[in-house]
Amino acid sequence: MGWRAARAGPARSGAAAVNPADADTTPGIRPSLAELVALRPLARQRGTVRRARSGVRALAPSPQRGQGMEYAESRDYVAGDDARHIDWRVTARTGRPHTKTFQRERERVTLIVADTAAALYFGTRVRFKSTQAARAGAVAAWSAAADGDRIAALRGATREAPVAPGSGMRGALRVLHALARWYATPSADDAGLGVAMDHARRLLRPGARFVVLADAASVAAVPARDWAAVGAHCDGLVLLLDDPVERLPPRARLGFAQAGGRIDLDLSADAQRARWRDMFEGPRDAAVQTLRRAGVSVESLSSDAASDAWLPAFARGRR
Repeated sequence: MGWRAARAGPARSGAAAVNPADADTTPGIRPSLAELVALRPLARQRGTVRRARSGVRALAPSPQRGQGMEYAESRDYVAGDDARHIDWRVTARTGRPHTKTFQRERERVTLIVADTAAALYFGTRVRFKSTQAARAGAVAAWSAAADGDRIAALRGATREAPVAPGSGMRGALRVLHALARWYATPSADDAGLGVAMDHARRLLRPGARFVVLADAASVAAVPARDWAAVGAHCDGLVLLLDDPVERLPPRARLGFAQAGGRIDLDLSADAQRARWRDMFEGPRDAAVQTLRRAGVSVESLSSDAASDAWLPAFARGRR
């Protein structure tokens, strides 16, 4: 499986043109493109890498990558070449000094992996977990763009191609279009987070970053060896989406709407509350333990929290 651009709507460089039809008519339930575009300033305020803009030598990163360490070819040595890069084998064979040249380092790729499990399309405070996932993904995309990365995205689907890496506003907007679409309604063709992570493992190259937006149960279902494989050579961060009622349900009877009608749960009894905690805390504990064993960073993000609250952890990275 290789990178192929997913059809995610038009994106032009310059100011983002937002279609009025994208306006969010159901705030908190379905993310809109306008809502995700409006999160761009948050990436500038929190934890992004500042780039050097002048030619003065300093310890600030520059958008221009270095020459890299991947060998390209050997050529005749000329005055001023770094003597440390002399190719002694070619020099001995030809009788003329030769130096090694290296390929220029490409921009880093930041991959956003979207879990589209049905459990995410739920919420009791401020917004659905799915909407928070889209918002967090948008913050990650804007942050990566500010860092000079190329941004890509995928979900657990067998028929939909991932959003291929793109840089700048164009790359970010393509990812935002996809997030708004994926998290509008539950996906009928969702194949699971395991499929998404298998795609990610095949696509990511050493030095890349990935951010996973997921429900805890989805994360716990992916074997630790799979997390270790994708995180072995890349910086990874998993955001576990949750809702306040999952962590601390009120002692009351709660009504939930579902496709077949309405269901009432009495959470005033200790036994029912214990079963409720096991339902949500069990997968969460398992997910955290799995990720820590695999060496992948993990953060929790509640549906009622600021959508950029996790960003400092993304900026720090694991290495």
